[in-house]
Amino acid sequence: MAREISSVGVIGLGTMGAGIAEVLARSGVSVVAVEIDDEGVARGRGHLEHSTERAVTGDKLDADGRTVLLSRIRYTTSLAELSEVDLVIEAIPENLEAKSDVFTQLDKITGPDTIFVSNTSSLSITEIGVRTARPGKVVGMHFFNPAPILKLVEIVRTVVTEPDVITDVVAFAERLGKTPVVIGDRAGFIANALLFGYLNHAVRMYEQRYATREDLDAAMRFGCGYPMGPLALLDLIGLDTAYEILDTMYHQSRNRLHAPAPLLKQMITAGQRGRKTARGFYSYDEADSPTVTDAVKASTVEGAAPREVRKVGVVGTGTMATGIVEVFAKRGFEVILRARSAEKAAVSVARVKKSLDKAVVKGKLSEGDAVAALGRITPAVEFDELADVDLVVEAVAEDLVVKQAVFAALDDVVKPGAVLATTTSSLPVIECAAATSRPSDVVGLHFFNPAPLMKLVEVVSTIATAPDVIATADAVCAAVGKHPVHCGDRAGFIVNALLFPYLNDAVKMLEAHYAGADDIDTAMKVGCGLPMGPFELLDVVGLDVSLAIQRTLFNEFREEGFAPAPLLEHLVTAGRLGRKTGKGFKDYSAR
Repeated sequence: MAREISSVGVIGLGTMGAGIAEVLARSGVSVVAVEIDDEGVARGRGHLEHSTERAVTGDKLDADGRTVLLSRIRYTTSLAELSEVDLVIEAIPENLEAKSDVFTQLDKITGPDTIFVSNTSSLSITEIGVRTARPGKVVGMHFFNPAPILKLVEIVRTVVTEPDVITDVVAFAERLGKTPVVIGDRAGFIANALLFGYLNHAVRMYEQRYATREDLDAAMRFGCGYPMGPLALLDLIGLDTAYEILDTMYHQSRNRLHAPAPLLKQMITAGQRGRKTARGFYSYDEADSPTVTDAVKASTVEGAAPREVRKVGVVGTGTMATGIVEVFAKRGFEVILRARSAEKAAVSVARVKKSLDKAVVKGKLSEGDAVAALGRITPAVEFDELADVDLVVEAVAEDLVVKQAVFAALDDVVKPGAVLATTTSSLPVIECAAATSRPSDVVGLHFFNPAPLMKLVEVVSTIATAPDVIATADAVCAAVGKHPVHCGDRAGFIVNALLFPYLNDAVKMLEAHYAGADDIDTAMKVGCGLPMGPFELLDVVGLDVSLAIQRTLFNEFREEGFAPAPLLEHLVTAGRLGRKTGKGFKDYSAR
């Protein structure tokens, strides 16, 4: 029989504890809120009054509703007043000894059936639970900040948590209007375990001066549709909080990728902890303000004038190639589309026409502009027909031998001074450049699919790329309405190097039976605001493509944590490649 949970104790009235108390009271639950002293009570009461006042101002709560909500919360400095509650949630600072001590005291105060809940975001629920007289009734209930707004709650079970306790806590979370996911007891649970490895990797990129903070953040916003870039998000979370979570994860996982980047410790020591101190990776106009005061334009090459680009050649006939052709043709460039046969060229031009016609139907392009764009495209079969272009963009298959052959052919026929670019997403650009006699003219221009819609282009410079070639790449991106970000020539560039280890970690989490694919996807979408969960995204990208990128990253960096998850390899071997085959991590055959 399900427990009736009508009264709840909340211990700790910081931002999170006060937010949890508000969520409970808003749902009709009687709350006994406990703080260590009168000053803490006053501060917690202030949090609640301010938050509910904002809710009234925002028309999310009326004045009478606010009065009733606040009347359901009773404040105290004595744990003894929790003797009659059905469930207790501790939300004190992340310290194992302090949390365990609270539960040890509660053992002597509360009834034997009272459920003990910890809101910890990173500590072991098992370690907390075994220090009580009721480890089977101890569970994690990780709310996300701000608790009144964010829907996700991670329900953390230990190996001894009683099944009916999990059932009752899940039902209780749903009653609060939350989206619960049930997971095992592991450092970081789902969201933090996947999120903070990614954030730490971004810090290491910045620390190594591989890319600027603006380019790192823009890459993930424009390339993946993330609501915030990694460094801006770290400033919001707090660098000290991030360090503590990573350190806890590392001590449990011993995964070097979880070891906090040294730069984090240095910044914390210097008092640069993010928005809360008005200084982190960015500077802010005051503490807790979102207004950045030291934003700079994305990196460019100082003092280098771009080369003139009027005519563009595109080599390839796939989806990426035709998308790039469309991008340039719509922006007024003469484009030569080089294909291996006249038939393939005709099919590609027809594909561009179909895309332009769809844009006209949707009102995004006039009929006259569509006709003009199509008129700027000239199909070609011979490389000689690219002789007088100013820029060539290679967009053939992700095969280094094939790409090198293309660049060798281009080197023989394209005029001196033309820029030669590759759209590779993972292969070394310098290997393409080495196939030519002009490596200083070669650059990476990694468009994202679909090219007509995606705003990001990664501009990849090798150790040989000339400054004016990089400046030309910038100017071309501006001319076609794209946002360039700059990085060096190493596997994955920015986006894939940050994205695919995170996806790989999600697969490892699944194969360890730690959580289900749907729960992991839900946690990342609801808890972190990502547009897609990791398994949804892997199935869209294609598991074979994902595996190839992950292998490239592992071969480049030789990081044990980058080794492809065996489950990913097994699914590819079995032919389950995602949406394109009807089955991947999920089954699409009936859709």
